[in-house]
Amino acid sequence: MNMIAMKYKSEFIGETLGTFILVLFGCGSVAVSILFGAYQGLMQIALAWGIGVTLAIYLTRHISCAHLNPAVSISMVIGKRMPLRMLPTYVLGQFIGAFLAGLTIYLLFASSISNYENVHGIVRGTAESINTAKMFGEFYTNSGSSAIVSMPLAMGAEAFGTFILLLLIFALTEGCNVGRPDNALAPLFIGLTVTSIICLVAPLTQAGLNPARDFGPRMVAWIFGWGKAAFPDQSGGFFLVYILAPIIGGAIASLFFIKVLEPAMKNATGDCSCKVENSKKCKNDE
Repeated sequence: MNMIAMKYKSEFIGETLGTFILVLFGCGSVAVSILFGAYQGLMQIALAWGIGVTLAIYLTRHISCAHLNPAVSISMVIGKRMPLRMLPTYVLGQFIGAFLAGLTIYLLFASSISNYENVHGIVRGTAESINTAKMFGEFYTNSGSSAIVSMPLAMGAEAFGTFILLLLIFALTEGCNVGRPDNALAPLFIGLTVTSIICLVAPLTQAGLNPARDFGPRMVAWIFGWGKAAFPDQSGGFFLVYILAPIIGGAIASLFFIKVLEPAMKNATGDCSCKVENSKKCKNDE
């Protein structure tokens, strides 16, 4: 196997494994909250997601660049932190990792889900079964709060949340940002960023922020009997809100960073080599 093939294999393994860990802990926290009442508030679930993100990055950032999110990978391509030809490998690994995590959660809790449905009189595949499908995908039409959320608002919330996430990822790993934490601590602060964004956005959309995190587990629900109930509506809301909006938000964040913040940081610190530390090898190890 030549060096190029080995590199792509490593990137694929890293993104698959990292996304698996992220979704396993994140969606797993939602599952145990619904099935067993294990968590009593949004902050606890948000922290579980943040911890999952942190651990996944620490585990895989030296195998791949630990993007773990197609919106992140696309933004890194736009920001010239990663070559375009690597994007399919990253995105494929992310979607497969998320699907495998969703499948693992279903296999772990299949009997508990069936019991929950029996106790609460839920027929899988009906509108009422959205309450259990939420363990896998997000539903802005039934977020569990008192908020009334239209599709445009849901798209805006997902795009804005992903914008903030990418903006902080760039800033936390930017060589010219003298206020950033040590590189060894960057994954922790990225995880806390995810936690904070979930606390803000989840009452509206459940805070997907990641097309792979949503689509992979959602397909598990679709396969195992939820059918059409696995999707938030019949007018394209799944794609527009949870796939397209995060990509748009991340792309805008990338352009804002390279056009506005990066030049400002260069001007403030003098001439320096501004590279995203966690993605440096993606750009240079070609």
